[in-house]
Amino acid sequence: MKLMNKTLLASMMLPLAFAASAEEEVQDMSDPTAVYTQGGVGVTNKGLNFKYGESYDTGDPTKMGMNIVEIMGVAGEELGWDSNVAKDNSIDSFRFRNFELNTVNGRGTQIDITYDVESETGNAGYSFMQALPKMGAFQFFPLAGAGVAFGNNVVEDDGTIDSGYSVRGTYAMVGMYSKVTITDKIWLNYNPFFSKTISGSDNYKDFGMEGDDAVLTHEFAASYQITPRMNVRYFANWSENVDISDGNHRIEMNYQF
Repeated sequence: MKLMNKTLLASMMLPLAFAASAEEEVQDMSDPTAVYTQGGVGVTNKGLNFKYGESYDTGDPTKMGMNIVEIMGVAGEELGWDSNVAKDNSIDSFRFRNFELNTVNGRGTQIDITYDVESETGNAGYSFMQALPKMGAFQFFPLAGAGVAFGNNVVEDDGTIDSGYSVRGTYAMVGMYSKVTITDKIWLNYNPFFSKTISGSDNYKDFGMEGDDAVLTHEFAASYQITPRMNVRYFANWSENVDISDGNHRIEMNYQF
């Protein structure tokens, strides 16, 4: 009887053990499509950045979802190291992302909203991303999407001010996340994106992308996985109009909860 009770108890506890193991499974933090709850802080040339991402149940067993909120440029006057950049101690910008991944075909969808506090302008975009099969140490994640640009008190084509918030125009974007694995703890990323205005005021269509109608931007990252749940990453962001030395640089610590 005691043996049967122990066997019955073990059979009841086994599914719970598997469930706990699945909940505690650590995701690959080097994978741009990985979904997990996370927190991060970055020291940048314009101040401090804070990031929090939380995974959620999509209601579909084949899909995973995550929301990420970022606050950028905090206490730039005190902590930003670039003397050539105008800084203050207020927040520079906000970013919100919603990402969902289909675990069967490796396809992701993303809502990406950014807002610049200083200029009171922002962008809201929707894009698709596809994880391609690995090719040795390399893996590529092409992306395509479109969005709208908005702003407060926008200057119209005739020089008048459009009071309040309004849509400046629309844009399209294509790009790619790429990853090269150096070791099991070190990897590099290069992420180019090309954006082009589509519609809107003449002022936006002609000059809405860094003073032009289109722009090619670049992002480079070098990362080291300290533990399965924690890494340190260096980022550099620049464009065809901004040299890498004059771009945005940050060192970021991330932790997976």
